[in-house]
Amino acid sequence: MPETAAAGPAPATAEPVTATARFWSSAARLRNAPWGLLVLAVTVGAGAGLGSIAFRWLIVTFTRLFSGHADYAGAEHGPNPHVPWLGPFFVLLTPVVGGLLYGPLVDRFAKEARGHGVPEVMLAVAQRGGRINPQVSVVKALASALCIGSGGSVGREGPIVQIGSALGSTLGRTVRVSEDRMRLLVACGAAGGIAATFNAPLAGVFFAMELILATFSVEAFGATVLSSVTASVIGRAAFGDTAFLVLPPFHVEHLGQYGLFAVLGVLAGATGVGFTRILYWVEDACDWAWRGPEWLRPAAGGLLLGLVLLALPEMYGVGYPVLEKAAHGGYVAGFLLLLVVGKILATSLTIGIGGSGGVFAPSLFIGAMLGAAYGATTHQLLPGTAGVAGAYALVGMGAVFAGASRAPITAVVILFELTGQYSIILPLMLAIVLATLTSRLLSPDTVYTLKLRRRGIDLNAPAPGARLGAQSVESVMEGFPVPLPSAAELPEAADRLRLSDHGALPVVDTEGRYLGTLTARATAEALAERTDGDVEPPTTAGDLAEPTPPVTTDMPLSTALHALVTAPGTGLPVLDPDHGQVLGWLTHQSALRALHAPSAT
Repeated sequence: MPETAAAGPAPATAEPVTATARFWSSAARLRNAPWGLLVLAVTVGAGAGLGSIAFRWLIVTFTRLFSGHADYAGAEHGPNPHVPWLGPFFVLLTPVVGGLLYGPLVDRFAKEARGHGVPEVMLAVAQRGGRINPQVSVVKALASALCIGSGGSVGREGPIVQIGSALGSTLGRTVRVSEDRMRLLVACGAAGGIAATFNAPLAGVFFAMELILATFSVEAFGATVLSSVTASVIGRAAFGDTAFLVLPPFHVEHLGQYGLFAVLGVLAGATGVGFTRILYWVEDACDWAWRGPEWLRPAAGGLLLGLVLLALPEMYGVGYPVLEKAAHGGYVAGFLLLLVVGKILATSLTIGIGGSGGVFAPSLFIGAMLGAAYGATTHQLLPGTAGVAGAYALVGMGAVFAGASRAPITAVVILFELTGQYSIILPLMLAIVLATLTSRLLSPDTVYTLKLRRRGIDLNAPAPGARLGAQSVESVMEGFPVPLPSAAELPEAADRLRLSDHGALPVVDTEGRYLGTLTARATAEALAERTDGDVEPPTTAGDLAEPTPPVTTDMPLSTALHALVTAPGTGLPVLDPDHGQVLGWLTHQSALRALHAPSAT
């Protein structure tokens, strides 16, 4: 009997161990195989695509539940058929009821789901190794859908970026990928979310690379493309293969219009910065005024939001019907400017009271209203030159977004994909570049980075509490190797590089001024080139010296490490900030030695 009892449990314990071993074996193959990243990127894209479908369904469902319409922004003070006896005054109550539902949800389960989402993803990638709380995807979807459905004047791109990124982070942690891969999977989730929800696969890729990763590489581009395409295919299967906004075709009919578009770009850049400033001013005012529990704040602030919606029902939710009507010339210039002010106030109030949603769509809305008002005015003043007002609405959309986010590539691509309007691409590019330059002149921060900076977080600075990064470069640099004179012949340079531990050497001119870095790879490629033909290959170290990101002795180590990661070779010269002379050499090993500096003293 004892032997039988002892033998019984053995099969039961063996099978779970076998299943676990198989799982970790599969995870290891995904981590190490050349095709592993492709599978993970496609998986994240599929999850983001399905998540965007569920999220949009939640928004429509809650909007119908709270307002009785698929999109109340275009209903023009219409009553709610569920409570017709309230007439248009039901909008005074919907933000309050919505706040009572999503306020406790966010406060209890995922506080990072509050606000517009993208800054939290940027922070996770820059300073947290891509790690995002897995609960965020569910809480963010529910909270944002409730907020938008109950009248919150915010967009859905911030939530879907955070949802997709949380999925990517969760998958990366499950498979136990490296931090570099984890960051890339987070970006894949963001790309897939944008691609599926807006039917804009290219925009998803550039959004992820320009704003989330803040860098471009072949590996990152390939992975985000796979994720974006996968999510877009799933999104198109659910929503159809049509442009997100249906607008009439626009054309530039007079060369003088380019000057008008340039002026619009400057105005839009200033408006984007103004939107950013007012957004956080209102949030500060709400923080100052509210003294109750945080879970109740959205409901209490919903009373103020309801007053705004009662006066301007066009502010209800995302507001795409109003945007399309403005682009078709459906409003007069004075009312369009009122809508600009109303959207800035409504969005700022929604975020300030603790609402959950994005600022991307509001910036498009503000740009469309500004552009349409500008176009209507110029058409009256210069009827033979200005052209149709709708073209200015389209250009204004991209320019205000570029002014607020300072992501010009994303702005150009997403406006083209959202509207399918290639004929307006030249004035769009002109206005977006000018808006970006204007924004840079007026403010050092964007609508995304300012939220973090207000919390004392600099994405380029070391993470709070990090053991590495706060030191100065001067305190960790090595003695620099003997530099190469610019006139050194390549065979001589090759001998010196062969003996170097770093695969790169600094190159200086006859007066000792730093010119660049010569790498072993560049030297080998030059020596392997043919010497015949019309073009002579480089022959000296000065011909091949590559400029490197400037690293100076007074620079924080965290900033220098960003430059070191992308530099050729395995090290960077450290320069005198005043005279530009080489004083030392920075490598990853010298940076890591800083961890043991206190114990060595």
